[in-house]
Amino acid sequence: MPRIELQSKLTLFDVTNLVVGSIIGADIYVASAFGAGLLGPFSLVAWVVGGVIAIIIALCFAQCAALLPKVGGPYAYAHEAWGPFAGFVVGWSLWLAEWMSLAVFPVAFTQYLMFFLPGLSLASQIVVKSSFVLFLIFTNVVGVKAAGRTNDVLTLVKLAPLVFFAALGIWYVVLNPSTAAGNFTPFLPLGLGSFGSALVLIFWAYAGFEISTIPAEEIREPGKTIPKAIVIGIVIVTVFYLVTNIVLFAIMKSGDLANSTTPLATATNTILTATPLLAIVGTAIVGLGALISVAGSDESGMLGTSHLGYALAADGLFPKAFAKIHPRYKTPYLGIIIQAATALAAALAATFYADGLSTLIATSVFFMAVAYVATSVSSYTLRKRHQAQFRLKGGLVIPALGAAFSIYLITQCNLTQIGLGLLLLAMGLPIYIKYSPKKELTDLKKALLARDSILERAYQQEHRFLAHLLLHVKRTYRRLTGKKQTWKRVN
Repeated sequence: MPRIELQSKLTLFDVTNLVVGSIIGADIYVASAFGAGLLGPFSLVAWVVGGVIAIIIALCFAQCAALLPKVGGPYAYAHEAWGPFAGFVVGWSLWLAEWMSLAVFPVAFTQYLMFFLPGLSLASQIVVKSSFVLFLIFTNVVGVKAAGRTNDVLTLVKLAPLVFFAALGIWYVVLNPSTAAGNFTPFLPLGLGSFGSALVLIFWAYAGFEISTIPAEEIREPGKTIPKAIVIGIVIVTVFYLVTNIVLFAIMKSGDLANSTTPLATATNTILTATPLLAIVGTAIVGLGALISVAGSDESGMLGTSHLGYALAADGLFPKAFAKIHPRYKTPYLGIIIQAATALAAALAATFYADGLSTLIATSVFFMAVAYVATSVSSYTLRKRHQAQFRLKGGLVIPALGAAFSIYLITQCNLTQIGLGLLLLAMGLPIYIKYSPKKELTDLKKALLARDSILERAYQQEHRFLAHLLLHVKRTYRRLTGKKQTWKRVN
């Protein structure tokens, strides 16, 4: 089986690319309309605030990775700081967050499909969502190697529609400056009462940095490189999100944007509506790009969530089924099937609920924020127990800010979302009581936390979405300067 080797220490560009790759997915296709409905054009400010919060919390993760460099993730930090029960609660919360996100994408996929097939009945929508999830189960269990070979092409296919949309939108603004400016007036039509709710839904698009952590010894000058990469990477993501949303508001009135379940495809159709043939082609490019992006994000999310379940099972805190590896395909197939089937059930339930999609997203953020609070606070305990190989600036202030921002996100969820979150968290207690006395699966844990396994996950992260474009910039630079490529596959 091929493995990954580092040819040299990861540079600032490399780590920045990993940050970008861990965050950007299909979220932009889903989250844009929510802010418009709650804040109007002022939601652009919420996108900036969301980026700032993401930077602070990501720096908390960097501190924990510095203090506990061999093992990444909120589960590991809480487990080390306060013991197995705290570790389980955080791991269970993060698993629920990722699982809830998996339920979002079948809903989003069906909504974009209905842009092309608006007459789909409720029964047909259920069939589409079920087929979507079954296809992704098959891809993750059987076709992982094949998917990896075509990943570069698929990433370009996912990115191209967004670049096309941004270019098209800028062209529209240049030709129609007064119309575009008018769509931003008034800038704050709905007041600030829903700012927190909008921020929760928008912040979901920034999540992802908590999944993969690279050991500090693999990075050149980690004390300087990691915080710089986090800031630069999330700034790139924020600019990308802002450009997309500015274009959306320039093209569509905030009320129309808020009521659209397919904002990017609808905006593209609006730009090109005067030329029917171009409207069909342009909308197809963006709409099909959304379908591919949503499918790709759910596929990678499904595999990432299965790794988390695998880690909990390896520690003896989850059913062994989640650590069961397929004898032929070498994937945690039972964990993939269980999480996908239950996520499908949540997605189908959302079909019958008017605010189903926003509830899934906000509840996912609630669970993430629980894990973020624990990670931020655990850095104080880890600091007392471990001597870091390097120190990051803001050692005491950053975790406090990270915890405060995380608690703020929790408090901005509504009572339904908080109640659902607490109920699902409580459902984890019987799981812990049943499985916590079990002996950890040492061999599986070693395999999961091995250097090769961590580098493989990072390598895949670098090949995702917008990070793929930065990857080609890096490769071109290395060829021109004669430097070695960072990553190498070895058979």
